[in-house]
Amino acid sequence: MGELQISYLFVPLFFIFAFLFASVGHGGASGYLALFAFAGVARFEIAPVVLILNILVSTSSFFNYYKAKYFSLKLLMPFIISSVPGAFIGGFIKVPSNVFSAILGFVLLLTALRLLFYEGQVISRWENFSGKPFLYAIPVGFFIGILSGITGIGGGVFLSPFLLMSNWADAKQTAAVSAAFIALNSISGLLGKALHSQIYWGVALVLGIVVLIGGYLGSYYGANKLNPRILQKFLGTVLVIASLKLLKDIIFNGG
Repeated sequence: MGELQISYLFVPLFFIFAFLFASVGHGGASGYLALFAFAGVARFEIAPVVLILNILVSTSSFFNYYKAKYFSLKLLMPFIISSVPGAFIGGFIKVPSNVFSAILGFVLLLTALRLLFYEGQVISRWENFSGKPFLYAIPVGFFIGILSGITGIGGGVFLSPFLLMSNWADAKQTAAVSAAFIALNSISGLLGKALHSQIYWGVALVLGIVVLIGGYLGSYYGANKLNPRILQKFLGTVLVIASLKLLKDIIFNGG
């Protein structure tokens, strides 16, 4: 599969990850990075391809959640106006990732456990916050954008827990907003990385078709079939995968 010589045995796993991540409105970048790591491909080498896959899956997720009427532009805007420039800036930043990955990994793991073992259903209370969310959402969006650009992921694993834990959105609203957020940030991050990184178009084309199919099916199922409480459990599972990927980098690769 192109110059990277990735085994076709990994292709079904990309489909499965795309299906799982898309069901909760995510693009799956952290999962794809984990698969590439197992295949022996360095993160800096494959980051642009991962962002392309992320864009395809999150866009298909957005389409299905938007069609199911769960998307709120009002909720997305204060995050995206600061996260897009943040992701572009982050795409240029190269930092030692051991401490960075360890902190993010533990935070995501704690959040995942909270979602997995929380028995209730998160209820949206966004309407009760008046105009104040902008005071929090703009700096939070910029911070998430920077993290997205640095790590080469769309930022949904950071935004989704924030929306749910702050009670600004329920599980399906979170998925809809996260999908749009991830697609836009991934495009911005890709532009930043494309200026100084090679893009392996052969790999992107083959895997792009696979994840697009998996992402569309997963997001359709998540938007139209899954109970919101089950969706929360799915999101918890996705965050466990993302957190373990970050922590694996520390344990086995030293960052």
